[in-house]
Amino acid sequence: MSGNRLRPVLLAASGVAALSLFGSIGFAAAPARLAGAISGLVTDGSGTPQMGAAVFLLNPQERIFGRVLTDEKGAFAFAGLAPGFYAVRVTLSSFLPVVRENILVQPGGRSLLNVSLAGLLSSIELVYPGPDHRAIMTDDWKWVLRTSTATRPVLRFGPGWRIDAPGARNQNTSVFSDTRGLVRVSAGDGGDFTGSDGDLGTAFALATSVFGANQVQVSGNVGYGAQSRVPSTSFRTSYRREIGGAAPELSVTMRQLYAPFRVADSLGGGNSGLPSLRSLSFSLRDKTQIGDALLFEYGISMDSVTFFDRLNYASPFGRLTYTLAPNSAVQFTYMSGLPRPEFESGLTGEISSLSQLPRVSLRGGRAKVQRAENFELAWHGTYGSRSYRVAASRENVSNAALMLFTPDGAGSQNDILPDLFSGNSIYNAGDYGSLGASVSVTQHLGENLNVTAVYSTAAALAASSGGTPDDLRSMITASRRQALTARVSGISPWTGTHFAASYQLADGRAVTPSLLYSVQRARAEAGLNFHVRQPIPSFSFVPVRMEATADLRNLLAQGYLPLTTFDGRRYLLMQTPRSVRGGLSFIF
Repeated sequence: MSGNRLRPVLLAASGVAALSLFGSIGFAAAPARLAGAISGLVTDGSGTPQMGAAVFLLNPQERIFGRVLTDEKGAFAFAGLAPGFYAVRVTLSSFLPVVRENILVQPGGRSLLNVSLAGLLSSIELVYPGPDHRAIMTDDWKWVLRTSTATRPVLRFGPGWRIDAPGARNQNTSVFSDTRGLVRVSAGDGGDFTGSDGDLGTAFALATSVFGANQVQVSGNVGYGAQSRVPSTSFRTSYRREIGGAAPELSVTMRQLYAPFRVADSLGGGNSGLPSLRSLSFSLRDKTQIGDALLFEYGISMDSVTFFDRLNYASPFGRLTYTLAPNSAVQFTYMSGLPRPEFESGLTGEISSLSQLPRVSLRGGRAKVQRAENFELAWHGTYGSRSYRVAASRENVSNAALMLFTPDGAGSQNDILPDLFSGNSIYNAGDYGSLGASVSVTQHLGENLNVTAVYSTAAALAASSGGTPDDLRSMITASRRQALTARVSGISPWTGTHFAASYQLADGRAVTPSLLYSVQRARAEAGLNFHVRQPIPSFSFVPVRMEATADLRNLLAQGYLPLTTFDGRRYLLMQTPRSVRGGLSFIF
């Protein structure tokens, strides 16, 4: 009897225990279902994974919320995050730090980041899960979802899922997302010896994702010459589609520059029929991962340049990267035509590429465009706190355009064309070839300071006096030159200031760099140079960040080579004209 009386009590106690057990499981699982995650990959500009990069997670109050190091595949992850906005900061001794703000973490969702480290042009891109991201869901969870009757309606009717698509996945259904933009206003000095840059004025770049996997970028520049005040315009539209491991990109670029009156006067045209420089470029680029260690980037650019004559040409380019180890790789690069700014990433690189106007000169009274063909084989690796790079290259340059100052003026009979941007002139020095090599060593002093030394040797154009004014080309010959460059770059941890300073010691008779179209990241610039980018404090409720920039090139005016002809006429050849420029950027 007593056993029968205790039986209901035991059953009730068992039920309460079971309910409490399931209740505790349910309440313990609730936060897991509401939590989100941030994960991503860190690579360099060539796509090589970067192991050991420090990834910091910051909360909306800009306080460090977490810190992890990337693994041998360059991957990192932050799990169990409460829904909201976060910021991610990535630092690696080989590169300058990069920050991405306003990363939204949704309940039960995962935000994927693609971090590309490329010197001053590093970027963090917010991407969306594609077919190659299925590993986010483990096999155990896949089995649970397949066998559980409670989850089948979710799989059948969940938003964003397509049963008819192979490998159906949850995609972002909003039309536009991850929209970011940059507006830059810049100005410079207007002396006689300024450079011929066309990006002074106002430039903008806007990028957005359309339905997640489609990337659209629009950029433009309304600029002017530092001294000539001649207006120039450039516009580019690009479209990129993420398809598995490939990412084909199409871009169309249009540029137009009105020639100053003195160009028409020097060519005998007066003020009527003023010629203008127009260019239209269509580019296609893509990349393919071949196995686990080989990456192939390739593309072609078809250009049409109109200046007196119409010049059409095609320029293929490609780069093959073989990863030897997580910290070293071998690259073979082929470039043709103009320098390939397409290898740069981010909105800053997009704006910089717009200023790459064709270098037009006269040869035999006909318009010509400076072009080059470059083959480069390089190895780079990082061991401890030092990075090394060794490269050998073969370069062929046609219609080399040199900056020339003519105090007494010059006409077109000497193939001298007034520069379209400055008070200088452009002279066609002909064609030449070069075999070169370079060695660089970078010492990483902590996470925010790098010191680099570069030694290079190659053929460069040099000049000597004693020719005739009708044949300046005979005074300019190609000979082997050497150069030693020291560069310091970093970021201030207190003010966030990005800075880079360099000085090159080279032969004073050289009028071109040792490697004109070298594809190495640390480009050697003549003389003393400073580049500064300073973030400006702003209010947290303002969705725009501001940065002030300063660009000072060849401050000591080195590489200015005077020439004197037999009749006493004097010229001044300039490898890199001195220029002082500043700007203000608005980033949103």
